Amino acid sequence: MQGKIAIVVMILVLAAINWSIMSKEKHLAEGTVVYLDLAPIDPRSLMQGDFMALRFRIADEIYRDLPKSAEYKRWRHNVEGTDGLVVVELGDKGIATYKRLQSENEVLADNELLLKFRVRNGAVKFATNAFFFQEGLGEIYQPARYGQFRVDDHGELLLVAMYDGELNILQPGDNSDAGG
Repeated sequence: MQGKIAIVVMILVLAAINWSIMSKEKHLAEGTVVYLDLAPIDPRSLMQGDFMALRFRIADEIYRDLPKSAEYKRWRHNVEGTDGLVVVELGDKGIATYKRLQSENEVLADNELLLKFRVRNGAVKFATNAFFFQEGLGEIYQPARYGQFRVDDHGELLLVAMYDGELNILQPGDNSDAGG
């Protein structure tokens, strides 16, 4: 009997893993392309072995507009560890610029999009705060200026690649593919 239960549990776990993989693949294939501008970061933590620490300029703008003082303390207590939504405007190349924090029942303009953010340890974060790459390839990613994300209908972001200031993809090998 225990063997049958173990097999059923294993099948359920494998089904859940496969569903998660398929949903991420769909997100990467069908999500809206958005470029987020990288903000300066401590150069000592820019390249740490086989990953690059990331910080996005839009996170600074969101933080600036978060409630402050006593109101902020209540807000932070209620929101710390949870998610929020920000409205961004997409330029002609897909570069996102901050518009405002989302308010309830808000209708977005055609060129606006919602992005999900998190507040952790008093800082605004997006899908990831690091870009991982193969060991020894850090020099390729040093000119990074934008992170390319795919965004789904719920504002969830997945980091796809890093791009330079001209929206050229940064990757090992031939860098002739333009991203814009």
